[in-house]
Amino acid sequence: MKTTHSNTLVARGLIVLLMVITLLPFLAMLSAALAPQGTYPNGLQWPADPQWGNFVRAFEVSKMDQLLLSSVLIVLGVVPISVLIATMAGYGLAKLTTNKYKWLYLLFVFGLTLPFEAVITPLYYEVRALGLLNTRFAIILPLIGLYMPFGVYWMRAHFLNVPHDLTEAAQLDGATRWKEFWMVQVPLARPAIMSLTILLFLWTWNQFLLPVVLVQDPMQRTMAGALGAFQGQWGTDIPLLCAGALLILAPTIALFLLFQRQFVAALMQGAVKG
Repeated sequence: MKTTHSNTLVARGLIVLLMVITLLPFLAMLSAALAPQGTYPNGLQWPADPQWGNFVRAFEVSKMDQLLLSSVLIVLGVVPISVLIATMAGYGLAKLTTNKYKWLYLLFVFGLTLPFEAVITPLYYEVRALGLLNTRFAIILPLIGLYMPFGVYWMRAHFLNVPHDLTEAAQLDGATRWKEFWMVQVPLARPAIMSLTILLFLWTWNQFLLPVVLVQDPMQRTMAGALGAFQGQWGTDIPLLCAGALLILAPTIALFLLFQRQFVAALMQGAVKG
């Protein structure tokens, strides 16, 4: 019993330590964001006169309302389409393909090994050839393709664990494959779909590389992508820069607090064997 109690205390101590380590950078940014303009905050030091107006000024000078709208439009263009295609492809690879076509799944697995940095140069020339450079479609279309390997892998892992008896029961009731997919498989896949939706939302919202390379106008980028232009313009004003960075992080933090259970389920879903 003593050993179990000591192990519990050690585990809780490690959790508290990790939580402190995680929160320290955010606290340092917050203290810096509240410092008077024109000052250079020195470490984690709470200002004597917090300047909450720095957040208002950062919102105004960065045109945060336009950035928010741009990010929402990009997310709406990427996430629903990606989730729909990944769900249909995952079902097809799990339930409709025979051993002869298992190599199709290996193509998606190979796609998981390709980092964004490795394809950014060919993506640039391809997007330019299509005449989509400096538009939101230059971000939306590549992200849909780049998310497919993970999305298909994710949904296939779920559908593989759905009992085959349900498919046979639906077919005995006269359901077509299409009707079985929408009426039986999709309702059962709601937790996996919700988890995938949350992950793709976070990845799209925080996307930095593609917007910076493919779109010159900061107002056409994601909020994270626009941070590069904001930093270049206000890089010498540390309080304003930290305030803007925290405002960009705020929607992601709010989403995590709102859907923390689903987010934990998203992390645990990766343990499902595929």
